Amino acid sequence: MSYTVETVQIELDDRGYPIHIGAGLLNDPKSFDRVPAATSALIVSNTTVAPLYAEALRHLLESRFRNVRVLELPDGETHKDWSTLNLIFDSLLLHGCDRKTVLFALGGGVVGDMTGFAAASYMRGVPFVQVPTTLLAQVDSSVGGKTAINHPLGKNMIGAFYQPHLVLCDLTTLSTLPARELSAGLAEVIKYGPIYDLEFLDWIESHIDVLMKRDPAALAHAVKRSCEIKAEVVGQDERETGIRAILNFGHTFGHAIEAGMGYGEWLHGEAVGCGMVMAAHLSYRLGGIELEFVKRLTALIERAGLPVVAPALGAERYFELMRIDKKSEGGDIRFIVLDKPGSAQLRSAPDALVREVLEQCSSR
Repeated sequence: MSYTVETVQIELDDRGYPIHIGAGLLNDPKSFDRVPAATSALIVSNTTVAPLYAEALRHLLESRFRNVRVLELPDGETHKDWSTLNLIFDSLLLHGCDRKTVLFALGGGVVGDMTGFAAASYMRGVPFVQVPTTLLAQVDSSVGGKTAINHPLGKNMIGAFYQPHLVLCDLTTLSTLPARELSAGLAEVIKYGPIYDLEFLDWIESHIDVLMKRDPAALAHAVKRSCEIKAEVVGQDERETGIRAILNFGHTFGHAIEAGMGYGEWLHGEAVGCGMVMAAHLSYRLGGIELEFVKRLTALIERAGLPVVAPALGAERYFELMRIDKKSEGGDIRFIVLDKPGSAQLRSAPDALVREVLEQCSSR
């Protein structure tokens, strides 16, 4: 089955790049026409994705590179750390890779983040290409140049802004995605509605059932519109000094859930979905939205197969973890909240209101 290839452009002066979206891109040599010429390429994947797609990508790249190697990392958020990152550096150094070597991130957000961070660091910067194979990575983490690893005390606290040369979203890879991972990706799709585009939120609500059934046309539109919104935001604020922070709606609560439960217990998208419910309740208490909108968003997140009740970590533990969040300043926790449906802002909130949200939204 064939689909039209759509392209969304990230506008960042001389560091801009295209996001290609379509089916069968991993079998089309033209997909990588923009990749710079080099002697060597390293495909970084994981033990789950590599057996499915690494050989197809290797075959495609062998016509462009003299040496193409595949590195399989252990799978999962628990391995997004220094020791796993060093496996990438080990491979690059062992094979004498130079600063023109191109890295290809084949996998989900963990692979993409670590490959991007390795590319930013190796010889102070080598080219890399994002080839996201999960819905979450295609609509969010592969776009915009955020790269990082986790620390036991905080998620994505060690990293760099480093843009890829190309993002290639092959929609056929979503056919092998586990249902739980699909739902996790839908959390990041849903996010764009309440913070930026209410028409898109309406569309998601009317198409959530077919999205859950992996309807190709619906997924193609969801990926494209999500990338368009992120491209518009990143183009205005690459290094998150202003508007880009709104893309973290639900993430302050969500990252606390991930760290508090132990990385990997909840998928990132699951934590973000629940975090959006909590952020919506906080937005209501701050006067930005009506309770009906909170209920509407909660219902949609639940329909996407995501948790809407947070784990009972205890208020003090939540506060401890949220103070480490990258948006915090001087120990002051700051949240992305809705000032109205379709519009978001970064602001602090009284501890008393946050405690009310934690009490209402957490399991007992």
